[in-house]
This record gives sequence, structure tokens and C-alpha cells, in this order.
Amino acid sequence: MQFERSAGILLHPTSLPGKFGIGDLGSQAYKFINFLKEAGQTLWQTFPLGPTGYGDSPYQCFSAFAGNPNLLSPEKLMEDGFLSKEDLTNAPKSDPNKIDYGQVIEYKKLILKKSYTNFKSNSNGLDKEFEKYCQAQKEWLNDFAFFYGLQRSSQWCGME
Repeated sequence: MQFERSAGILLHPTSLPGKFGIGDLGSQAYKFINFLKEAGQTLWQTFPLGPTGYGDSPYQCFSAFAGNPNLLSPEKLMEDGFLSKEDLTNAPKSDPNKIDYGQVIEYKKLILKKSYTNFKSNSNGLDKEFEKYCQAQKEWLNDFAFFYGLQRSSQWCGME
């Protein structure tokens, strides 16, 4: 069997430029994909994309299936109607050469909480898609949600 040659690049989305303290899967990721295509590249390899723990290393993920919520794009959530332009005004100021994960995590937590509240009040029919996803992924999703909720609540209670 003969394989077609291909080329690409290894880059984690957090290394992309971002207005919110960290690169994410928003407009800069789309621009990067278009750049790769124009350059004749066919692969974009990333480090793991799961939710990270202490040290924020992509190799210290809590799940092989769940995505890192810090990679969600506030701009895309705004485009989908779950955030307003005003919701994005307090983005963390950051050094483009260094990520302050503590600052990013707190900001993204607030943004995602707000977008979820807006989703629950006006999902535009996406709630049915969400339920279908949860049902299709129940083999791992329920246990992960339970673990992650426990893990987060124990941090806030000082039980680390």
C-alpha cells in the first residue's frame, strides 16, 4: 500500500494570537487553517486539547474525551448570540509572549457562565442538539461531569 505524502505543522491553539489572554478555536484558528491551506499544508497537529490541571500542561488532562473550556472562543459565542459585545469588554490584558493562565481561567469561567445562562434562556433550538450530544456521549460525559464538579468544588473549599 502506498501513502500520499503530506506535510503540516504542530501548534497548540493556545499559541495562536488571542484577544482574551490565550489563543482559542476562534477567528485566529480559522485564519491559521486558511494559511495552512494556502501554504500547501494538509495537517494541523496539536497537543492534547483536554481540560488541564495544575501547571496547565496539555499533557496533564483530566479527560481524553472532554475539551478544554479555555479554548472556547468568546467571539464565536457572541456570533452565536450567547454573549453581547459588552460581555467581552473586560478581557484580561496580557503579554503576547506569555500566558497568565490564572487570569485567563477566571475570565473564561465568567464568560462561559454568562453564555450558558444566555443559552438556557434562549437556545434557539440548540438545546435539543445539546441533549442529543449528551445522550450520545453518556458513556464518559456523566462520570466526567461528576468528577470535574467534585474536583472544582474541592478547590474552592480549600481541600486541594
